[in-house]
Amino acid sequence: MSRAEYINVIGAGLAGSEAAWQAARLGVPVRLYEMKPEKRTPAHSYSGFAELVCSNSLRSLQLSNAIGLLKEELRRLGSLIMEAADANTVPAGAALAVDRYAFSDYITDKIKSHPLIEVIPCEVTEIPEGITVVASGPLTSDALAETIHGMLGEGYLSFFDAAAPIVDFASVDMTKAYFASRYGKGEASYINCPMEKDEYDRFYEALVTAEEAHIKDFDKKELKVFEGCMPVEVMAKRGRDTLLYGPLKPVGLPYPGTDREPYAVVQLRAENAAGTMYNLVGFQTHLTFGEQKRVFGMIPGLENAEFLRYGVMHRNTYLNSPKLLSADYSLMKSPDIFFAGQMTGVEGYIESTSSGWLAGVNAARRALGLEPAVPEKKTVIGALAGYVSDRTVTNFQPMNANFGIVDPLGYRVKGGKTAKNEALAKRALDCIDTFAASLAVNPAE
Repeated sequence: MSRAEYINVIGAGLAGSEAAWQAARLGVPVRLYEMKPEKRTPAHSYSGFAELVCSNSLRSLQLSNAIGLLKEELRRLGSLIMEAADANTVPAGAALAVDRYAFSDYITDKIKSHPLIEVIPCEVTEIPEGITVVASGPLTSDALAETIHGMLGEGYLSFFDAAAPIVDFASVDMTKAYFASRYGKGEASYINCPMEKDEYDRFYEALVTAEEAHIKDFDKKELKVFEGCMPVEVMAKRGRDTLLYGPLKPVGLPYPGTDREPYAVVQLRAENAAGTMYNLVGFQTHLTFGEQKRVFGMIPGLENAEFLRYGVMHRNTYLNSPKLLSADYSLMKSPDIFFAGQMTGVEGYIESTSSGWLAGVNAARRALGLEPAVPEKKTVIGALAGYVSDRTVTNFQPMNANFGIVDPLGYRVKGGKTAKNEALAKRALDCIDTFAASLAVNPAE
């Protein structure tokens, strides 16, 4: 295999930024194409790279949780996204949450200052010649999407994604709300807005009867919403008590100074390090803005809340990857072309990052004349790659990190689910350390 002078990366989101960084670490020059700030998608508002569109939470830090394990795998593999996340945290109990603007700025500065990365601010409508990582995201521009569609010859599969509203902390009535973390784990960093039964009943009725925003070019009969971003009003319509076992779960959040738990609790999590902005956890929505203000204003403590950003719903598009991609995220019929990010069917910030890491490393290895390198499916990063390239999958759906896709231990572990997951995590990290040591090219910053 001959060497290539550089690789192209399309898109500077989480996956694209990670891919560009990893290729540059391996000594391969990168041309990174990003259409912001000249052009934005309906879901993007910030000019920086790796913008977090929905939540600012990167989810659990626990190694006994698959997403927590994936974070640690990426740390050990030199992930830029994890470096930025760890450097720009905001309090979030047992989860990892970041100041979304500081996080984006950190990544943007690192990318733009790397001597081997050339940032080209323009919209890409055709796949460039040469080795290319397509990380244009689930909101890929229409022109590029048409190019990809024509090249692949396989239909897209689509779902709708929703974001939660953000309120000004100064407008939250803290005489009704209180700071606490569930079961007292970690710092008491969440704002908790408690409801009694009558308050919940009124809120529930208002929520399930509220007016939804019109979605362009959308037939409601064909609605598919990924479970991890289910709009709160859609979730509520599954049954009156559904929210009480989901985003309004009250267990472990007693009233301050008592053992008595409210009937329901709405939690708010800090959006920035200054603690001036808070998002409504689990309140992804596509209600009209006016209805959001009215209905969410019924939550105790949010009666006079100032909404800095209302929730929105937008289309996310992903590939029928098992028919198209190899485990290194390269296109089977055109191995110089790689895909990365949520358009591959890995769902979530860190999952997208993992695909960007693997696509970037393997695009660089291809440029260097080396064979592909993919971690074992004993690891979460390898398991996700295996899932999107599994030829036996016939009804492909987006997938979060979970232990169900990881190769089983092959033996029983005493101590229940947590002990089993801890054993899976230990094995995975041993595999990652071995994999990192086996890479044929030494990283060069």
